[in-house]
Amino acid sequence: MNPARGEVSLTIDGEVRTLCLTLGALAAIEAGLRCSGLAELGERLKRLSAADLILVAEALLTGGEGVVLDLSTARIDPAEAARAVAESFERAL
Repeated sequence: MNPARGEVSLTIDGEVRTLCLTLGALAAIEAGLRCSGLAELGERLKRLSAADLILVAEALLTGGEGVVLDLSTARIDPAEAARAVAESFERAL
């Protein structure tokens, strides 16, 4: 994991995984949350549902490890997932 690159760790199913906000991940998040720009996305990220959190974490995992996983049935601590998502955005921006 490289914090200088904006990478953040998140434990998924007992395994430490790497999340990273890349341009591709950002585009996937924007499209998945149906936002038409960064300002709208910023507001939308303030009120994520559990399904939204999964969508964002999946995009960040793809950005961090280049893998596509369905996290809807994964064991993830919701508070840790929210922390990791927030930290990903903080480090990248």
